[in-house]
Amino acid sequence: MPFINVKTNVSASPDTQEIIKSELGQAIKAIPGKSEGWLMVCIEPELSLWFKGESAPAAMVDVSIYGGASPSDYSKLTGLISEILNKNLDIPVNRIYVKYSETENWGWNGSNF
Repeated sequence: MPFINVKTNVSASPDTQEIIKSELGQAIKAIPGKSEGWLMVCIEPELSLWFKGESAPAAMVDVSIYGGASPSDYSKLTGLISEILNKNLDIPVNRIYVKYSETENWGWNGSNF
């Protein structure tokens, strides 16, 4: 039950967003037990977003995970997410933050897991 929320100040066409969504669906497999089958993705382009005081291309990515994973799994996913955003949106990898949130309480289909 992962959720990936990409916030960026870069524009992204619907086709580009679809590509990013699909590539994130493959990347989530870096976390054992996670798959695109349960992944929810939100892409919020063209936001007012500054990093280091500059409005140059940047992104803030929030990854929420039911349960948790190892630091090495998170590190691998961070690399994959950074690659995806760099390739598709031309955001330099040093202008991308990735934040992870773990929870044991996750609701779906009217109840919690």
